[in-house]
Amino acid sequence: MPILHDFGYFKPKTIPEAVRLLSQHKKAKVLAGGTDIINEIKEEIAVPEALIDIKGLTPLKKIEFKNNKLSIGALVTFSEIIESATIKKRLPVLIEVARTVGSVGIRNRATMVGNICSAVPCMDSGPLLSAYDSTIIVRGLKGQRRIPISEWFCGPRKTSLKAGELVTAVEIPLPKKHAGCYAKLGRYSGADLAQASVLVLAIAGEGFRVAFGSVGPTPIRALEIENLLGKKVLEENLISQAAKLVVKTIKPITDIRATKEYRLHMCEIMFERAIRAAVSRLEGKGPEYCTSVI
Repeated sequence: MPILHDFGYFKPKTIPEAVRLLSQHKKAKVLAGGTDIINEIKEEIAVPEALIDIKGLTPLKKIEFKNNKLSIGALVTFSEIIESATIKKRLPVLIEVARTVGSVGIRNRATMVGNICSAVPCMDSGPLLSAYDSTIIVRGLKGQRRIPISEWFCGPRKTSLKAGELVTAVEIPLPKKHAGCYAKLGRYSGADLAQASVLVLAIAGEGFRVAFGSVGPTPIRALEIENLLGKKVLEENLISQAAKLVVKTIKPITDIRATKEYRLHMCEIMFERAIRAAVSRLEGKGPEYCTSVI
């Protein structure tokens, strides 16, 4: 499918220059990996007056761990996440998430920041960032702004990013001892969008965090389930009680990929398997990361 309208193209050499260009062109779009925005332009979902290509901004390519916080720059691709020794050591469940994104070719270009900026309901990054209470770092002409992930998503393809602002990184605070599990339901093995997904985080001495994806207009943090689980010992009866709350937590629809009823049923099963896997991993047992529990 061809691109049918004209737009300006700019490739800034610095972050301040990129921010300045975004401020000058109110209908500009940022080009990083391009796996989403190019398709949106072809399909005329997006009709920008300018593309700001940020691929040359080296400071946005960093992965850093400092003060128990993992910082992932806006240009870090999913393949770089998978290959990162820092992430493998500190947050292996993120690699589990990254491996489910598209194909190898897509992962070589697509970025996690681009994933959450596109803000489609079936994105893979949303549940993890929600469960970890992450922060989105943005830059504008007036300086830096920090946006809690709970305030980031405003609806399908909508975020709280303002005109003229550029996302520079995502900051993920990491509990001292924790383990997670990401379960993603697709129609087939290979590059497919999520029919439903769940991220379960088990934290030693604190309890659990649970977030769902692709079953509502934005990622859903399951606070009622978290409150029920509390710091209790995870027994089968407690898992069953928590699973019954899934139907009250998520808001799936019927579409081309799955029915509402199928998503509801599978989310209960995925939650049960993911929480067992997360607890087992916390104990040093359970399935290796990147092993599907579905």
